[in-house]
Amino acid sequence: MSLINYNYLKMKKINLIIIIALVFFACKNEAKSEVDLEDNRSKSFDQNDGLVTMKGEYVYYADAAVFQTSNEIYGVVIDDNLQLLEKQVRPFKKEATDMVPITVRVRKFEKPKDEEGWQYRVEIKEILKVEAPDPSKKDVIKLAN
Repeated sequence: MSLINYNYLKMKKINLIIIIALVFFACKNEAKSEVDLEDNRSKSFDQNDGLVTMKGEYVYYADAAVFQTSNEIYGVVIDDNLQLLEKQVRPFKKEATDMVPITVRVRKFEKPKDEEGWQYRVEIKEILKVEAPDPSKKDVIKLAN
């Protein structure tokens, strides 16, 4: 009888150790995935693939998309990545014309000479960050009759 109790307690301890190990490794992997996301963002700043990391404000309204940095305004190529970005910024907009701060990796190029618009265009290749607009900014222009 005591041999059976001893084996039962031994198996109970082994099962407890296995459960603790599984929980520990599951938590460790979860934390690692968050770190990997941040590592991927920081690595993308240093990649040498012809893309440029840019931070600025973005708006898409009436079939025109604009990306404005601190010293330049760009037209944005309308494609699947732009549609994905638009879904991500939509929760931050109070009005359709609100500009939302973003950080993206883009391919920057000059527009064709025979087309109207800004001198340079950007094609979004990777969305790194979408932020809520600063509510203290008072640089909104509204047109009214």
